[in-house]
Amino acid sequence: METCRSFRGHIVDLVARRIFGGEFVVRDGRIDSIAECEVDPSDPYFLPGFIDAHVHVESSMMTPVEFARIALRHGSIGAVCDPHEIANVLGAEGIELMLDLAKLADFRFVFGMPSCVPSCSGDIETSGFVLGPEDVDRFMRRDDIYFLAEMMNFPGVLNGDPDVMAKIASAKSVGKPVDGHAPGLVGEDRARYSAAGISTDHECTSLETGRSAVASGMYVQIREGSASKDYAALAPLIAEAPGKVMFCTDDCHPGDFVRGHIDRIVRRAIADGYDVMDVFTAACLAPVRHYGIPSGLLQEGDPADFIVLSDLTPDFRVIKSYIDGEKVFSSKGQYTANRMLERSVMAQKNLVRHLVNNFNAKPICEADIARVPREVENIIVASDGSLFTLNATGAVSRNVQKLVVLDRYSGDARPVVAYIEGFRLTNGAVAQSIAHDCHNIVAVGADDAELVRVINRVIEMKGGIAVSDGRVMEDLPLPIGGIMSPLCGHELAFRCQILDELIRKAGCRFDSPFITLAFMCLPVIPQLKLTDKGLFDSVQFRFMDSE
Repeated sequence: METCRSFRGHIVDLVARRIFGGEFVVRDGRIDSIAECEVDPSDPYFLPGFIDAHVHVESSMMTPVEFARIALRHGSIGAVCDPHEIANVLGAEGIELMLDLAKLADFRFVFGMPSCVPSCSGDIETSGFVLGPEDVDRFMRRDDIYFLAEMMNFPGVLNGDPDVMAKIASAKSVGKPVDGHAPGLVGEDRARYSAAGISTDHECTSLETGRSAVASGMYVQIREGSASKDYAALAPLIAEAPGKVMFCTDDCHPGDFVRGHIDRIVRRAIADGYDVMDVFTAACLAPVRHYGIPSGLLQEGDPADFIVLSDLTPDFRVIKSYIDGEKVFSSKGQYTANRMLERSVMAQKNLVRHLVNNFNAKPICEADIARVPREVENIIVASDGSLFTLNATGAVSRNVQKLVVLDRYSGDARPVVAYIEGFRLTNGAVAQSIAHDCHNIVAVGADDAELVRVINRVIEMKGGIAVSDGRVMEDLPLPIGGIMSPLCGHELAFRCQILDELIRKAGCRFDSPFITLAFMCLPVIPQLKLTDKGLFDSVQFRFMDSE
């Protein structure tokens, strides 16, 4: 049955870079016609929906359906997704799981094929699976895979590693883009990295690295996640390189996600005085064009994907969101026929019946993490708002705690211990099976007894988060691969708030302690990290000397 509906208001045409009063007709899910007309100044604004240009859905701890339901409330109608978190845990099965669940959502999910599973070789870290060039080539030829996801092994690119180059070649052979990940890379090395066929980077954290990426022909994805916040450093690129900038969240904790998504970056950029056309180009247009997202741009013949805003001030309200001409969010709190909510409930029920995991770690004891402090140590220095760490040497002080990493996949593995500064726990400990990208168990604590207590609770749950303040312990099970939950998004946010309050009682003052802790294991982000194999120098790309 043919459906037809008209919409009148201020139309934001990002293709022509103009705003005009008009009326457009949606017929059978597509934009049938657009005509200019007089409108009232109080009428709403229509524009293409926001797109998260780089995100790991798993980092929200939500299933794709729940991620979509929350994102739509903030005007996001799509996301460019790298499922490498679940791929590290479950391999190809994990990728298929995310693709299947995403089909349940009225949302423009586009997925890439993870390029680095694991992020480094098995000699550096242990992951649940290894996906080689042949796996990448097989997935890249599929229509539901849109790009090769972030190439984190930038030393492998610069050194011409055969496996790395074979993966890039697979993407090139089918004309699909390759995402980058090259923290700190500038100058000739940046140019060589780009010349290998890599077109984006979300790891630019300074204006120098951002400008270098743009000069090399790359898109810069300005990231405002829970732990890494790069807008302040990179915002000038919005005006300097319009069309070469996108916005992304990368890793967003549930508590932050329910409060805002790409709309938070858009509001900030408008408040800072950037041209709204440049801002909306970064938030809406650039990702659609670069990745070939099958989403409309409010042009005749396009799918009727759009959002309705109250105004274009930093205080705008998202009034409604539409996908294929169907209302999927209303600020009145109603989803069309509650269809996606029903799908979400059914998806969670099915997941509970068929939970997938890969967790074999055994309980530990205090003797397993005993370590005699030396007078001079290599100490990981973590800081709030950054995924980078420093390497400090000196006397071990009371501000230094033990950092523990335990391989979750091998039942006979024993924990590895190093020192870390920054978390400033005065008592208690925290452990979690969210540790990018391998998702082994990572923990930090003020004393050995509490460390063992929270680590063993995570093992008992076969994945999750456990926090102790020295007396009380709270936890959050994550039964889907040890990194996601079948709970609804707002329930997850509430549970995470409880954990956050408890870790603050234990002394930590980081804004995003759990995301920060999760990155203390990732050896491809400098400077010093701890994997299940030992203390790793991410600058020299080698393990620290044992002596």
